[in-house]
Amino acid sequence: MKRWTLKEVDQTEIKKLSETINVSPLIARLLIARGYDTEEKALKFLNPKYEDLHEPNLLKGMETAVARILKAIDAKEKILIWGDYDVDGTTGTVVLRKALEILGGETGFHVPHRFKEGYGINIPALEQAKKDGFTLVISVDCGITSFEPVAWAKENGIDFIVTDHHLAKEEGNPDAFAVVNPNQAGCEYPDKNLAGVGVAFKVAHALLRERGKEHLVPYFLKVVAIGTIADVMKLTGENRAIVAIGLADLPKAKNFGLKALMEVSDCREEMTSYHIGFRIAPRINAAGRMDAAKHVVDLLEADSYRRARELAEYLNNKNIERQKVQKDITELALLETKDLANNKFVVVTGKGWHRGVIGLAASRVAEKLHRPTIVISIDDEGMGHGSARSIANYHLLEGLDTCADVFEQYGGHAAAAGMKIQLENVDVLREKMNEHAANIFSAEDLIPEIKIDAEILSSELDLELVEALKQLEPFGMGNPKPVFVTDKLFLQGEPWIMKEKHLKLPLSDEEGRKFEAVWWDGVEKSAGQTLKPQTSIELAYTAEANTWQGNTRLQLVVRDLRITM
Repeated sequence: MKRWTLKEVDQTEIKKLSETINVSPLIARLLIARGYDTEEKALKFLNPKYEDLHEPNLLKGMETAVARILKAIDAKEKILIWGDYDVDGTTGTVVLRKALEILGGETGFHVPHRFKEGYGINIPALEQAKKDGFTLVISVDCGITSFEPVAWAKENGIDFIVTDHHLAKEEGNPDAFAVVNPNQAGCEYPDKNLAGVGVAFKVAHALLRERGKEHLVPYFLKVVAIGTIADVMKLTGENRAIVAIGLADLPKAKNFGLKALMEVSDCREEMTSYHIGFRIAPRINAAGRMDAAKHVVDLLEADSYRRARELAEYLNNKNIERQKVQKDITELALLETKDLANNKFVVVTGKGWHRGVIGLAASRVAEKLHRPTIVISIDDEGMGHGSARSIANYHLLEGLDTCADVFEQYGGHAAAAGMKIQLENVDVLREKMNEHAANIFSAEDLIPEIKIDAEILSSELDLELVEALKQLEPFGMGNPKPVFVTDKLFLQGEPWIMKEKHLKLPLSDEEGRKFEAVWWDGVEKSAGQTLKPQTSIELAYTAEANTWQGNTRLQLVVRDLRITM
């Protein structure tokens, strides 16, 4: 069972906003429910533009960083860009490298190997950078907690500039030449939701402007949009403008790597946040999860289409491999879950599980069981490498803090975390996390919630509705695709099973209008419900256009359903 929660909106306010900005009452309702309840807020939201981007120098540390980078460019110093191994870090590396290349900088890059080096900055790679003659290192999407490596760099004649968006530790920032991070103490930047690639973009913007090349800045937004969506940042405020502009420009991309990646991902015409989040980003992320993330930088910097296509195919194959491994580990993890009725927190372990996908497996288990989840891979020495994912109303890091002594190391935030733990401490971890979660959760918290945006009549369901909803794109974190509820729908036949796990439901309303609904993983999700012809149902769904063999039809994507007779 799931909880359906409908947000109430005043009808008078809907009518007023609808007439004021000339949109349908439904769009007005959605805008008000999302906090855009005045003419000014609503119009700004509906019309994202380049002018919505904030002044880069509002970021604390920006002017110091830009001056040092320009000095390095002019003196022909070697500059190393150090990026994280996820989409955010690799795209940010490409953005900063390209800006420095335009300005005549001599750069190299380093993206650490997830398994051989781990997350963040490490001293051995800095030692190699020193041997190679680099005198300035700029981090992307990491570095804000790398105290020892940054101190080592300073002691050994390397200036270090941190660009990051993660939260700093209580002890403050590392002793870097400059730190550019909207979330550092004392930074008054108006939008704290920039991705790591967004911060790198801000540095690139400031640099290009200083050298009279600000006209080139908008061209970077294609890659910035990819990293922002992939890192699941809120698509509100400045990020909304970044992503809207970048998506609109992506189909016109001339970059060999982008073109090849879009082709292998079957993204050829219109680009939406869905295409990035579910087609482009998984292929980019697969590089760091299954092998070396440096291949992503190589792809986006490829100097020929042939080379770009080879690398795009490589990432595509790695993603296929990732999907299989993730599926296997998720199934094994679910088999390990026991006594769920007495557990509020799931901790499962497996010997030698692929560490590149345990975070994805944790997400799937948490989603399926609606419990915060830790999936731990145990290596041959008995050390566990874990990844955690949470659910609504549970702050994961605060939970881990209550049993800090069982970890070798750990870190994270409200929704996700990582840790190292000895196998013999796992049972204690499970016990303590369940004890903490039991004190946090109410009975209602453990029932999955579907937030309903509006109840609409079946007579309102058509392709015009889908077209109207495009005004609210791009959808994503902070601006989800609207979920509607419609009752008095009837099954017109047996559900069709697709690929042994999905359902297609032939529906009609009381007037005989026919609709097509698809329920992803519906075989499993409908377990316990009897779906037979003429069953009356109330449907929670999103609406989309489905094009097949040149024909475009309305498709209702089921989130949940209730049998009403």
